[in-house]
Amino acid sequence: MPRMIFVNLPVTDLKRATAFYEAVGATRNPQFSDETASCMVFSEAIYVMLTTHDKFRHFTPKPIADAKTSNQVLFCLSADSRKEVDEIVGNAKAAGGVADPSPVDEYDFMYGRSFEDPDGHMWGVNWLDMAAMPARHDMANA
Repeated sequence: MPRMIFVNLPVTDLKRATAFYEAVGATRNPQFSDETASCMVFSEAIYVMLTTHDKFRHFTPKPIADAKTSNQVLFCLSADSRKEVDEIVGNAKAAGGVADPSPVDEYDFMYGRSFEDPDGHMWGVNWLDMAAMPARHDMANA
């Protein structure tokens, strides 16, 4: 079985967040969802657990950061094409998110854009052409 990742995100409005993540391509798994959480499935290995703030507080004694004013992590999803990158970011904007809060990545071998969900969590979406990628890319100058 491949290793899976479960990203847990506190959200202020669970219904709005669920609809947003459905709009960008995730599917809600009702088996692991209730009135306090939505399990959003991006792939067989990637799950995003959207939780109310009250539910999230069960997992950590630390204060919940306001993702609109601070940032602890950046998430990134892969896409199969440049067109899919644009579609996902377009869907995010149409669903109430912010398109391209970060600069667009444009290289011969990579294309990436970003979006911010309604709670301020930032996501990148990248397409990579592994055949065109140089043996070593200097990310410090990206």
